Amino acid sequence: MELRHLRYALVLSEHAHFGRAAAALGIRQPPLSQQIKALETELGVRLFDRTGHGVRPTAAGEAFLARARQVLDHLDLAVRDAADAGRGETGSLAIGFLGTALAAVLPEVLTAFRTRRPQVRLELRELPSARQIEALLDGSLDAGVICGPPPAAARRRLSSLPLGRETLVAAVPSGHPLTGAASVPVRALDGEPLILSSRQAEPAAADVALAVCRAAGVEPRIAHEAHNLHTLLGLAACGLGIGIGPAGMRRFRHVGVTLLPLEPAAAGLEFHLAHRFGPVPSALGAFLRTVRQVHRG
Repeated sequence: MELRHLRYALVLSEHAHFGRAAAALGIRQPPLSQQIKALETELGVRLFDRTGHGVRPTAAGEAFLARARQVLDHLDLAVRDAADAGRGETGSLAIGFLGTALAAVLPEVLTAFRTRRPQVRLELRELPSARQIEALLDGSLDAGVICGPPPAAARRRLSSLPLGRETLVAAVPSGHPLTGAASVPVRALDGEPLILSSRQAEPAAADVALAVCRAAGVEPRIAHEAHNLHTLLGLAACGLGIGIGPAGMRRFRHVGVTLLPLEPAAAGLEFHLAHRFGPVPSALGAFLRTVRQVHRG
């Protein structure tokens, strides 16, 4: 049995006449009669009653035709679904992100992508950069917004797109003498206990903070390392030191902390969208195009 046999039977049922059905199918009447007869022989039942005025389905024919319609309807859906997936209009994407990225980089991208590809399911996972790199390499993430470019060891397998840069700020606990200042000179951090991003979780952020201090002649006194910016702000609010992190922390509005720019202003942190090298699935390709368009805007 082939799909054409199902179509032949359905068209014959619709036109109730071998001649009219053959014309609608674009074939001659004898081959159509032969194909319907062969189908009935294969099934072991008569599908149509032949009369002098045409044909009509038997009870067996009605049951068969109902299922045949479902088969062809599902086939049409499969074709449409494949076409939609090929254009990146359906499917799913697992996207990693940092907390600051959700506040600064991602909202406009996600809004634009949901408007353009509403049927693509997005799975968003908040992870530190180091965890995102691992997940990108093992395939459990399709793309991720990370701090800094991918580390050298991963660059053979990961591509990245720069998304922007944020300057560094100091998270000064309430009651500290620097709280009332307009900015914090980096030299004023000499001897102060500092709270930095964990090198294990955010190596790029930790390295930039250390480089800024050392460029000003300050050897950092690291009191605590934080695995995310909420923890960094919380530790600073407890008076355990001055935190150094991206300006995007201002969006978190943590009580007990004043965020002040560093002087001189440092180059800051770069944010990148990373994904694996190789063939890009259609949905991911559509996401990357959206990122580039929003970023250019």
